[in-house]
Amino acid sequence: MNEQVLKAKQIVENYDGRPLRIMEVCGTHTHEIFRLGIRQMLPENIHLISGPGCPVCVTPVGYIDQAIDLALNHHCTICTFGDLIRVPGSDMSLQQARAKGAKIVMIYSPTDAFTYAQSHLDEEVVLLAVGFETTTPASCMAIRDAKKNNLTNFSALVANKTMDNAYLALKDSADAFLYPGHVSTITGCQIYRDLCEEGISGVVTGFTGPEILTALAVIIKKLEKGQPFFMNCYPRVVRDEGSPSARKIIASVMEPCDSIWRGIGNIPGSGLQIKAAYQDFDARKKYGLENTQGHPNPACRCGDILRGDCMPNACPLFGKVCTPEHPVGACMVSNEGSCSAFYKYME
Repeated sequence: MNEQVLKAKQIVENYDGRPLRIMEVCGTHTHEIFRLGIRQMLPENIHLISGPGCPVCVTPVGYIDQAIDLALNHHCTICTFGDLIRVPGSDMSLQQARAKGAKIVMIYSPTDAFTYAQSHLDEEVVLLAVGFETTTPASCMAIRDAKKNNLTNFSALVANKTMDNAYLALKDSADAFLYPGHVSTITGCQIYRDLCEEGISGVVTGFTGPEILTALAVIIKKLEKGQPFFMNCYPRVVRDEGSPSARKIIASVMEPCDSIWRGIGNIPGSGLQIKAAYQDFDARKKYGLENTQGHPNPACRCGDILRGDCMPNACPLFGKVCTPEHPVGACMVSNEGSCSAFYKYME
């Protein structure tokens, strides 16, 4: 351990000031902080909150219901990431819908859905497009390529989200944020400077032990000064300008809209929808889907957990009724979910 990292470790372990609430908003950060033993070394007055950094976890119940409707009632082939298959809807999950005859195809990239549609022209193929700025460009590429190739059996059910307005919505939930490294490679750093003007503080960091410890130490020292701040502690990957080309792809196919986040509610301007020029590939319009809120299990506290109002192990279902093998809430389903991390590392 070099001198700089050792100093950061000492700052974190020896902190004895006022209670601090630091929210990480990246599922990978949540799991790495556990796996590396960082959470266990924190003093009692530093409270780490696992916020809405997992795209599967913030996808609302109503979206799952719409996907199931497409599969069972419109007989569409659903192309989706594996985690989303087990997320409960109001009455069932996509996995349970599969047992009722739904055709569900697991993909590893949104462009896989485009490729599948090309080779299965007799099927109506719907991509479940979820995720933050990191995965959105690939969804946009799939939609763009479908139009370019006049692939009329392809469409997308979009629930992509952007993070900047989410920080504003969660402003009172934390004293500072650990900003996500992957998302920041796309957005760049200007959005965090803008948030600073709104009184929101945070640090971009990577995923190694030294990087996370350094970020926590920076947050501690900066908060002592009492002024909003931003620092990029991941400069080897995150450039100030981010990825203009990726943002250009997004802007060419999608536009901002209001969006429902599981457990948080509607956040203005935090979602993305398909532009009019690509509306033929919008599954909601193509199949006339009705907006639905869905009905989550009232005993599940995923919403409270995502807002930082509850720790996963304080949920009465945690580890009893709700486990990774039999999840009740989305936070237990995803490999990036906070409940999944607590279950895996706190046993």
